[in-house]
Amino acid sequence: MPTVVTTAPPEPVTTAPHASAARPARDAPDTAAAFRSLAALPAGPERERVQEDLLRAWLPMAHRIAWRFRDKGESTEDLRQVAALGLLKAIRRFDPGRGPFEPFAIPTIRGELRRHFRDRMWDVRVPRRVQELRNTVRAAYAELAHVPGGRRPTVTQLADRTGLGEEQVREGMAALESYSALSLDAANADAGADAGGPSIAELLGGPDDGFELVVDRESVKDAVRRLPPRERAILYLRFFEDWTQSRIAERLGISQMHVSRLLTQICARIRDETLHPAESGDPQKPT
Repeated sequence: MPTVVTTAPPEPVTTAPHASAARPARDAPDTAAAFRSLAALPAGPERERVQEDLLRAWLPMAHRIAWRFRDKGESTEDLRQVAALGLLKAIRRFDPGRGPFEPFAIPTIRGELRRHFRDRMWDVRVPRRVQELRNTVRAAYAELAHVPGGRRPTVTQLADRTGLGEEQVREGMAALESYSALSLDAANADAGADAGGPSIAELLGGPDDGFELVVDRESVKDAVRRLPPRERAILYLRFFEDWTQSRIAERLGISQMHVSRLLTQICARIRDETLHPAESGDPQKPT
């Protein structure tokens, strides 16, 4: 006869009143029985249903924890989603035989929120080691900066305060500016926000076309030197002195059509010798 395994149905999740004598103004429901039922259930739809019931029961507490992170630049809805994920992880990992759920869930939810800020909220991604240096240096900086009559803390003072090396302090201070990026459309800080000056983007340098011109001139130099004197003179007058083809033709005593044909042949020869120096050899010179 096959063995039949039976499982008792899970007990309902009930929420304790918020203003009870044991838990004044708390959002922690009484779910001990539901957790015991969950621990006895095998994987399957019934276990998932109990997990969903527990998740709904404890969501107010998760949202309360998420609310404490509201001033860190993330939307409230996203914070609630992250807190709910941390709560689900806590429900799945919780062992009811080791004590109440709340002391286990709170650090799990907070840890999930901190990981979210550590991994997703940095505009410039830095290693975790540097993030920890940043937090240490920031805390020490805030303490020293609020000393009555104190000045801006130096690297040496921060190193003494934190027990870090000066190089580590500098690394942490550099990371202070990596958490959030400044828009290129923002006003130049040196000019002041109300000065009507240029934006940061307008002060950034751009590619200098002159560098490409230098490369092009150096590339064609050998091919130009190999030109016959007349062709070299035509090239010089047209592109360096900006003469018209008619003026060049009058100067050399030839037709403008002949000048146009010579310029086309000269430019083609220079291009071929520059791009394919090994294959060009000594092509026929224009006449």
